[in-house]
Amino acid sequence: MLPDGMEESLPKAAWRAEALRRTLLDHYRAARYELILPPFLEHLDSLLTGVGADLDGVTFKLTDPASGRLLGLRSDMTPQAARIAARHFADQAVVRLCYLGTVLRTRPDALGGPRSPRQVGCELFGEATFAADLEVLNLMLDTLRLAGVADVHLDLGHVGVYRAVTAGIELKADDEADLFDLLQRKSLPELAGFVAARGLSAQAQTALATLMTLHGDVTVLQRARDTLSSFGDSVAAAVVSLEQVIAMLQKTQPLLPIHLDLAELRGARYHTGLVFAAFVPGHGRELARGGRYDGVGGEFGLSRPATGFSADVNELLRLGVEPIAK
Repeated sequence: MLPDGMEESLPKAAWRAEALRRTLLDHYRAARYELILPPFLEHLDSLLTGVGADLDGVTFKLTDPASGRLLGLRSDMTPQAARIAARHFADQAVVRLCYLGTVLRTRPDALGGPRSPRQVGCELFGEATFAADLEVLNLMLDTLRLAGVADVHLDLGHVGVYRAVTAGIELKADDEADLFDLLQRKSLPELAGFVAARGLSAQAQTALATLMTLHGDVTVLQRARDTLSSFGDSVAAAVVSLEQVIAMLQKTQPLLPIHLDLAELRGARYHTGLVFAAFVPGHGRELARGGRYDGVGGEFGLSRPATGFSADVNELLRLGVEPIAK
């Protein structure tokens, strides 16, 4: 009797969700993250600027009878955290925020997925360092552990490689969106057609085809050095950043399976650096995702570096065991 993609929780599941909520928020608080409770409804332009620019198609819209302005029901809490950080924490150099609440989408992220996820996440504003990326990545992994999710596999990428390869290719916005889709699907035949239809050079096709193949274990990083060295220092910097992350994770979590994909952009074009996602075998959708998105907040008067992650609590509960103590 509910609309497609909507969910409700009966007592046993609801108590389990509440226990996980408390466990996660206590953990984030101990890590010095401040809790925010953004409104479910906002002016549409606030929700769709900056990091929310890709959310127009999944955002429910309505007109405010009081003001006549367009409003939107939040489909992602990251833009709200960015607005709050810029507007209410402008006097703080570094801001750590966490959140947990329901979002609503016109369509699911993936076939058969929910349209009303219960989103949890952490955002770190004002730190452009490797340490900040690692802090947020570890918080994402902690979130899955506290939810009782076992056999987690980590997927790592860095959009700096994609930016370097495409920097010299002049594409219209629609063409870039098509290329983005091709890279995610690893479709070499379609790439050839894309290049021919737009009159791109053979060098561009070779570079993009090479980028599509750069996925697998840690040896991918050396292949990136060998094949994309002509694209400048940004490729080398991205490779070094990924090597640092892997080295730290191998010290703290030596059994964590790590997969690299340098053409994976995690479905969010606003990312600027390291991107990551967590999967479990047999489950087609990512359980959590995040990454760096520097320059956030400029539309609200304060541009800063940022990194963060988010996950769907309902999905974690479906795949995890009873929430465990810290």
